[in-house]
Amino acid sequence: MFVLSPAPIRSILFSPSPKVFSHKCAPLFTKAECHRYIFDAAIKRNQLNLGPPTRSYGPFRKPKRILDLRTTNTSFKTRALTIKNEAGTTPRCVVLDIEGTTTPISFVTDVLFPYARDNVRMHLEETYDTADTKDDINLLRSQIEDDLQNGVVGAVPVPSDDAGKEEVIAALVANVEEMIKADRKITSLKQLQGHIWRTGFEKKEIKGVVYDDVVQAFERWHASGVKVVYIYSSGSRLAQRLIFGYTNYGDLRKYLCGFFDTKVGNKRETKSYVEISESLGVDKPSEVLFVTDVIQEAVAAKAAGLEVIISVRPGNAPLPENHGFDTVEKFTEIPF
Repeated sequence: MFVLSPAPIRSILFSPSPKVFSHKCAPLFTKAECHRYIFDAAIKRNQLNLGPPTRSYGPFRKPKRILDLRTTNTSFKTRALTIKNEAGTTPRCVVLDIEGTTTPISFVTDVLFPYARDNVRMHLEETYDTADTKDDINLLRSQIEDDLQNGVVGAVPVPSDDAGKEEVIAALVANVEEMIKADRKITSLKQLQGHIWRTGFEKKEIKGVVYDDVVQAFERWHASGVKVVYIYSSGSRLAQRLIFGYTNYGDLRKYLCGFFDTKVGNKRETKSYVEISESLGVDKPSEVLFVTDVIQEAVAAKAAGLEVIISVRPGNAPLPENHGFDTVEKFTEIPF
């Protein structure tokens, strides 16, 4: 039996060793699971007689390659991005948004949302007594109570269970339809949608769509053994796994190390990105690169110290003038 202190565990997991990053990634759901993963990775490395990686200090320390991310309003396509060999940090983890970044907005608005809206009643009727749906209903009840108190348009009271299954479902459907129409980024809706979409993906009625350049980037990053890729979306972690597990390019989850959703925080709040960077265990927030199409998310992530690139895709909302962020039209323009 051996004991590993936190410092060696940290150095083992976040060393530049490609074996740990490219093959030992596991879905990240909670902090506890993250810590369990770190410990397991440390043990595995010890079993392989690899030992903790050594680092150089002092004047002979090998300089790191860093990304020179200047605050411009131009695309990587229109200028050469420089990579300098100097002391500093380099993005070692990549966190990606989905809608408008890895996936067309139209897939979400024209496929996923309508599927959830059209199937919510049937889903609730068929799964009403299951543990998942009971949890979904409890979350919805709590959210709807808050909505009624705050005067949210479209919110209607949900009767108690004593009123009968049909009455409860009718009220829930009315509320969910309004939530979908308003594209609300709330956990109760996203969790229910994820369960509805699971049925659609498993029945092959839905297939996830990702841009071809995203797949190319995944393959390149995976082969390099350097970058660790995570997803951060307002959709539930279940929905994220479904989108990347059932795509037009097959199962892409092998390229992903974990998923973050609104349980970590609102995507437009700085504290959410602080929580993510702390969960990833990097030495500095700037070692995390976040790619999104939403300017408010970019501003929040930048305030937390992350490096940020804005994705410019067909159908995305126009960006304000002089927004100050680098942009890419394709992931192949990201220079690593």
